[in-house]
Amino acid sequence: MPDILIQAKGLKKQYDSRNVVNGVSITVHEKEILAIIGPNGAGKSTTIEMMLGIRKQDEGEVGYWVHDYRKSIGAQLQATPFFPGLTAIENLNLFAAFYKRKLPKQKAVELLTLCGLSEVVKTEASKLSGGQQKRLAIAVALVHDPKVVFLDEPTSALDPKSRREIHQLILDLNRKGTTVVFTSHDMDEVTKLSYRVIMIDQGMVIAEGTVKALCQKHGVQNLEELYLQLTMGEN
Repeated sequence: MPDILIQAKGLKKQYDSRNVVNGVSITVHEKEILAIIGPNGAGKSTTIEMMLGIRKQDEGEVGYWVHDYRKSIGAQLQATPFFPGLTAIENLNLFAAFYKRKLPKQKAVELLTLCGLSEVVKTEASKLSGGQQKRLAIAVALVHDPKVVFLDEPTSALDPKSRREIHQLILDLNRKGTTVVFTSHDMDEVTKLSYRVIMIDQGMVIAEGTVKALCQKHGVQNLEELYLQLTMGEN
């Protein structure tokens, strides 16, 4: 069994007396690709924010493999605010400075190239396409060489070409040893990319395991059928 990098136990979070997250426990293993899925409003993003330490849980705890974990975790959340008037590479350099890193030009260009942005290095970030901005947000999340990267719906609202490029990026990152945790509503995407799946509904984990094992356990042909069965009560 690979080493445990992050272990969240019994996380709870309430908003206006509503249990948005209600006892979620998640373990993240080294060098895996973990998908967290579930309906809108299920508590996925809130759970990730608590695991990142940017939102305080009401109950529960999160343990990390190192004390100063923030230096080794990257995150692309739903919206990454880029600095107006700055190019892709200038944004990258500024975010690197937040981690007290000076990014050599060659390293910055290599990172942008890895993210499929070699042609727009000197293009103002605000003028990039939606897919390019998603990839730039991922590059920002990788600027400090994190051991674990969280990607919150990295392919939402993208065209098929951009979606495929981000799929390849996730696989390339993982081959280089990076642990990836991502959320998605695309069940084919999850099946293609993930080692393990955690399904959350109404703030609780309702299924966990490999796609193959979960489908066999519940007697369904694919992850989409399983998702519908468990979250909508279809038989």
